[in-house]
Amino acid sequence: MSGDVHVRFCESRGVRFPPATHLVVVCPTRERAEKARDLAVATLAPLGLRLHPDKTRIVCLRHGDEGFDFLGFHHRMVESWKRKGRYYLNKWPSPRAMASIRAKVRGRTPRGYAGRDLAFVVADLNPVLRGWGAYYRYGNSSRKFNTVDSYVHERLAKLASVKHGISGRNWTTRFTYGWLSDLGIYRLTGTVRYWSAHA
Repeated sequence: MSGDVHVRFCESRGVRFPPATHLVVVCPTRERAEKARDLAVATLAPLGLRLHPDKTRIVCLRHGDEGFDFLGFHHRMVESWKRKGRYYLNKWPSPRAMASIRAKVRGRTPRGYAGRDLAFVVADLNPVLRGWGAYYRYGNSSRKFNTVDSYVHERLAKLASVKHGISGRNWTTRFTYGWLSDLGIYRLTGTVRYWSAHA
């Protein structure tokens, strides 16, 4: 493809044959994007491959009106708060990624675990949070990380309330952030890293 078209590939694990490949093509205009799509179709056809009709689309990133999900991240142009009118491509965990981590946290903090020592619950949660955070830390994930931390706090406070026979969740009153820190839960907030300009 031409020099102003950038392509990225990633083979999905668990797919034996043929390997599923996720492709993102970035073009300066919609016309070139359409040509790139047609070229991809023509190139793949002799190989017996095709673009997925439901997952192939062209989006306009200008001014942040649209975005796209790729490798677990949602990518979207966001206006600079310092330089109005200037937009930069940001990325953060996609809705699917957020739903996934919430499901994992929920699965490790069910009501039936109220009889367990919370230290064991935290020990089971920490590797999951640390692993998920390690992948999504390189991006603009601060707000999403805060959301996950709040959800973990709420789930643990609810579990502690059941454990001690207290009505309600009490996660903003009795079981505060200080209590949460004493439990030793891994917190995502503050772990975001940004790519170096010289990387």
